[in-house]
Amino acid sequence: DSRRQANANMAFTLYALIQTAILFTNAIAVLHEERFLSKIGWGAEQGVGGFGDEPGIKAQLLNLIRSVRTVMRVPLIAVNSVCIVLLLLFG
Repeated sequence: DSRRQANANMAFTLYALIQTAILFTNAIAVLHEERFLSKIGWGAEQGVGGFGDEPGIKAQLLNLIRSVRTVMRVPLIAVNSVCIVLLLLFG
């Protein structure tokens, strides 16, 4: 009986997957370029290639971080609010 209860508590649900994606998106959205990223060598001037050069992994990740911060700022407020309300209502 206790084994069944432990498995029920550790269920892998769609809500848990969505919540994980929201947490990762929040983590990317709060990275501050001057205060954090520049200290580890990932500032605005880093990863800039020449014209026609294939962008490296670092440049692509910096572009992804900037894009998430720009595009997802307002939607994340709404999504986080909905998640908080759902957690308050349903636990």
